[in-house]
Amino acid sequence: MGQLAVRALRAVLVVVFAGTVFVQVSMVWALFTDPEDGSLPLTPLRLVTTLGMVSAQTALVCVWRLLAMVRRGTVFSPAAFRYVNGMIGAIVAAALVWFTVTALNAPGQREDPGVTLIMGGVGVAILGVALIVLVLRMLLAQAVARDGEAARMQAELDEVI
Repeated sequence: MGQLAVRALRAVLVVVFAGTVFVQVSMVWALFTDPEDGSLPLTPLRLVTTLGMVSAQTALVCVWRLLAMVRRGTVFSPAAFRYVNGMIGAIVAAALVWFTVTALNAPGQREDPGVTLIMGGVGVAILGVALIVLVLRMLLAQAVARDGEAARMQAELDEVI
Protein backbone atom coordinates (compact mmCIF):
# COMPACT_ATOMS: atom_id res chain seq x y z
CA MET A 1 0.00 0.00 0.00
CA GLY A 2 1.43 3.35 -0.99
CA GLN A 3 2.41 5.99 1.53
CA LEU A 4 -0.02 8.47 0.00
CA ALA A 5 -2.93 6.05 0.39
CA VAL A 6 -1.97 5.27 3.99
CA ARG A 7 -1.72 8.95 4.89
CA ALA A 8 -4.99 9.77 3.13
CA LEU A 9 -6.83 6.96 4.92
CA ARG A 10 -5.38 8.00 8.26
CA ALA A 11 -6.49 11.59 7.64
CA VAL A 12 -10.01 10.40 6.86
CA LEU A 13 -10.05 8.21 9.98
CA VAL A 14 -8.94 11.13 12.18
CA VAL A 15 -11.61 13.45 10.72
CA VAL A 16 -14.38 10.85 11.12
CA PHE A 17 -13.24 10.00 14.65
CA ALA A 18 -13.24 13.69 15.58
CA GLY A 19 -16.73 14.01 14.09
CA THR A 20 -18.05 11.11 16.16
CA VAL A 21 -16.55 12.59 19.32
CA PHE A 22 -18.22 15.92 18.49
CA VAL A 23 -21.58 14.19 18.04
CA GLN A 24 -21.15 12.31 21.32
CA VAL A 25 -20.30 15.47 23.23
CA SER A 26 -23.27 17.25 21.63
CA MET A 27 -25.65 14.45 22.59
CA VAL A 28 -24.42 14.32 26.18
CA TRP A 29 -24.61 18.11 26.41
CA ALA A 30 -28.16 18.04 25.03
CA LEU A 31 -29.16 15.38 27.56
CA PHE A 32 -28.48 17.77 30.39
CA THR A 33 -29.35 21.16 28.91
CA ASP A 34 -32.11 20.75 26.29
CA PRO A 35 -35.47 19.67 27.68
CA GLU A 36 -37.80 17.48 25.65
CA ASP A 37 -40.80 19.17 24.10
CA GLY A 38 -42.85 15.97 23.96
CA SER A 39 -42.92 15.42 20.19
CA LEU A 40 -40.28 12.67 20.09
CA PRO A 41 -38.60 10.64 22.81
CA LEU A 42 -35.40 12.69 22.58
CA THR A 43 -33.60 11.24 25.61
CA PRO A 44 -33.60 7.65 24.28
CA LEU A 45 -32.62 8.87 20.82
CA ARG A 46 -29.72 10.86 22.27
CA LEU A 47 -28.53 7.88 24.30
CA VAL A 48 -28.80 5.55 21.32
CA THR A 49 -26.93 8.05 19.13
CA THR A 50 -24.13 8.18 21.70
CA LEU A 51 -23.91 4.37 21.66
CA GLY A 52 -23.93 4.38 17.87
CA MET A 53 -20.92 6.68 17.88
CA VAL A 54 -19.11 4.23 20.16
CA SER A 55 -19.66 1.45 17.62
CA ALA A 56 -18.36 3.70 14.83
CA GLN A 57 -15.30 4.62 16.91
CA THR A 58 -14.61 0.95 17.58
CA ALA A 59 -14.64 0.21 13.86
CA LEU A 60 -12.37 3.19 13.17
CA VAL A 61 -9.82 2.05 15.75
CA CYS A 62 -9.86 -1.47 14.27
CA VAL A 63 -9.26 -0.08 10.77
CA TRP A 64 -6.41 2.08 12.13
CA ARG A 65 -4.78 -0.96 13.75
CA LEU A 66 -5.19 -3.06 10.59
CA LEU A 67 -3.66 -0.24 8.57
CA ALA A 68 -0.67 -0.25 10.91
CA MET A 69 -0.35 -4.00 10.36
CA VAL A 70 -0.47 -3.48 6.58
CA ARG A 71 2.36 -0.94 6.82
CA ARG A 72 4.45 -3.37 8.87
CA GLY A 73 3.62 -6.27 6.56
CA THR A 74 2.07 -8.32 9.38
CA VAL A 75 -1.57 -8.22 8.34
CA PHE A 76 -1.48 -11.87 7.25
CA SER A 77 -1.09 -13.11 10.81
CA PRO A 78 -3.47 -14.43 13.45
CA ALA A 79 -3.24 -11.09 15.30
CA ALA A 80 -5.28 -9.43 12.53
CA PHE A 81 -8.33 -11.52 13.40
CA ARG A 82 -8.84 -9.62 16.65
CA TYR A 83 -9.33 -6.37 14.73
CA VAL A 84 -11.45 -7.91 12.00
CA ASN A 85 -13.66 -9.50 14.67
CA GLY A 86 -13.85 -6.10 16.37
CA MET A 87 -15.03 -4.53 13.13
CA ILE A 88 -17.69 -7.21 12.65
CA GLY A 89 -18.91 -6.69 16.22
CA ALA A 90 -18.98 -2.92 15.80
CA ILE A 91 -20.96 -3.17 12.57
CA VAL A 92 -23.48 -5.57 14.14
CA ALA A 93 -23.76 -3.20 17.12
CA ALA A 94 -24.38 -0.31 14.72
CA ALA A 95 -27.16 -2.31 13.07
CA LEU A 96 -28.75 -3.01 16.45
CA VAL A 97 -28.51 0.68 17.31
CA TRP A 98 -30.15 1.52 13.99
CA PHE A 99 -32.98 -0.95 14.64
CA THR A 100 -33.45 0.69 18.04
CA VAL A 101 -33.70 4.11 16.39
CA THR A 102 -36.20 2.64 13.92
CA ALA A 103 -38.31 1.26 16.77
CA LEU A 104 -38.20 4.58 18.63
CA ASN A 105 -39.20 6.45 15.48
CA ALA A 106 -41.93 4.03 14.37
CA PRO A 107 -44.79 5.35 16.56
CA GLY A 108 -44.44 8.77 14.93
CA GLN A 109 -44.73 7.22 11.47
CA ARG A 110 -48.18 5.65 11.80
CA GLU A 111 -49.52 7.68 8.86
CA ASP A 112 -46.53 6.82 6.69
CA PRO A 113 -45.21 3.35 7.58
CA GLY A 114 -42.97 3.42 4.51
CA VAL A 115 -40.40 5.44 6.44
CA THR A 116 -40.17 2.69 9.05
CA LEU A 117 -39.82 0.06 6.33
CA ILE A 118 -37.04 2.04 4.65
CA MET A 119 -35.27 2.46 7.98
CA GLY A 120 -35.59 -1.28 8.60
CA GLY A 121 -34.11 -1.89 5.15
CA VAL A 122 -31.16 0.32 6.02
CA GLY A 123 -30.63 -1.79 9.16
CA VAL A 124 -30.63 -4.95 7.06
CA ALA A 125 -28.11 -3.31 4.70
CA ILE A 126 -25.86 -2.54 7.68
CA LEU A 127 -26.04 -6.21 8.67
CA GLY A 128 -25.12 -7.01 5.06
CA VAL A 129 -21.92 -5.01 5.48
CA ALA A 130 -21.11 -7.13 8.56
CA LEU A 131 -21.60 -10.24 6.43
CA ILE A 132 -19.29 -8.85 3.75
CA VAL A 133 -16.60 -8.23 6.36
CA LEU A 134 -17.18 -11.78 7.64
CA VAL A 135 -16.52 -13.11 4.11
CA LEU A 136 -13.38 -10.98 3.95
CA ARG A 137 -12.37 -12.48 7.31
CA MET A 138 -12.67 -15.94 5.78
CA LEU A 139 -10.46 -14.81 2.91
CA LEU A 140 -7.94 -13.50 5.44
CA ALA A 141 -8.02 -16.88 7.19
CA GLN A 142 -7.22 -18.60 3.89
CA ALA A 143 -4.40 -16.15 3.21
CA VAL A 144 -2.93 -16.68 6.69
CA ALA A 145 -3.08 -20.45 6.21
CA ARG A 146 -1.44 -20.20 2.79
CA ASP A 147 1.23 -17.89 4.15
CA GLY A 148 2.00 -20.39 6.89
CA GLU A 149 2.09 -23.22 4.36
CA ALA A 150 4.43 -21.22 2.11
CA ALA A 151 6.75 -20.52 5.04
CA ARG A 152 6.79 -24.22 5.93
CA MET A 153 7.54 -25.20 2.32
CA GLN A 154 10.30 -22.57 2.13
CA ALA A 155 11.85 -24.00 5.30
CA GLU A 156 11.76 -27.50 3.78
CA LEU A 157 13.31 -26.20 0.59
CA ASP A 158 16.04 -24.44 2.55
CA GLU A 159 16.85 -27.77 4.28
CA VAL A 160 17.17 -29.52 0.92
CA ILE A 161 19.42 -26.84 -0.50
